[in-house]
Amino acid sequence: MYKFDAILKSTIWGGEEIVPFKHLHSQQRQVGESWEISAVQGFESHVSEGIHKGFSISQLVSIEQGRLLGEDNYRRFGNEFPLLVKFIDAHDDLSIQVHPNNEVARRHGERRGKTEMWYALHCDPAARLYNGLREEITPEEYKRRVEEGTICEALAQYSVQEGDVFFIPAGRIHSIGKGCMVVEIQETSDVTYRIYDFKRKDKDGHYRQLHIREASESIDYHVLPDYRTHYTPRKNEGVTLIQCPCFTTSVYDLDEPMTLDYSELDSFVILIAVSGECTLTDEEGQTVGLRAGETVLVPASTRQIDIQGTVKLLETYI
Repeated sequence: MYKFDAILKSTIWGGEEIVPFKHLHSQQRQVGESWEISAVQGFESHVSEGIHKGFSISQLVSIEQGRLLGEDNYRRFGNEFPLLVKFIDAHDDLSIQVHPNNEVARRHGERRGKTEMWYALHCDPAARLYNGLREEITPEEYKRRVEEGTICEALAQYSVQEGDVFFIPAGRIHSIGKGCMVVEIQETSDVTYRIYDFKRKDKDGHYRQLHIREASESIDYHVLPDYRTHYTPRKNEGVTLIQCPCFTTSVYDLDEPMTLDYSELDSFVILIAVSGECTLTDEEGQTVGLRAGETVLVPASTRQIDIQGTVKLLETYI
């Protein structure tokens, strides 16, 4: 099992919740994101402890190959770790944005598009976010609304509280709103097309770059009646939240010991603690502590994990 050093990113919309949530001793301010596991070029995670301490995640994959990723995953992704996990703290609204699918991304020189999901942590009572269209618009109307600054009026808006889940497939317009803190699980891709940024300027007095044309090629204009993922919480058993070709994610709310059986799973597993703490022990007796704000990568070769403690955690794999 592997832990990694957090990659903290300060942003114009970042807050002050991530550093204490992760029990870090850092003076960095306006931390909007903590990249927990990343293989994005230039922002690769490094192992924080154990015999592989200091190794990048790509080095780890190249050494362990299918034993880490799973044999099918290794044939599919090679030495690139396929998922990116973040904590996000929005002290202000993020930009209105969209991610392309693979076809559009490659047309613009990117390796792949991006599908992601959010799991809400503690959020302000007034916290809201945008996810999807609430009314049908045409590509021409999209461009007009962006120019007029009225694009938000066409988007579905939701109040957010802890435990809420939203799925964001490639093509769905979205934005995390002020007061939200979430776990984001996504494909390994840093491609984002910014549509509207509330006419904000950066610390140097410049407007951030928009990608209106690229976004127009990416948007899925279908309207759904509800974009929130609904599930029934249960104690001491796994509850599947999202199951898609990119990842499967479940939540476990535990106050009793539990054994997770991975003997039939040909994939790595990422465990993300969102509250409480626990001890993880694999079938070989290797033990790792995990507490709120921490993430651990379980190799595909691991057959089972015993969990002791009171903890709520997310489990994700491919």
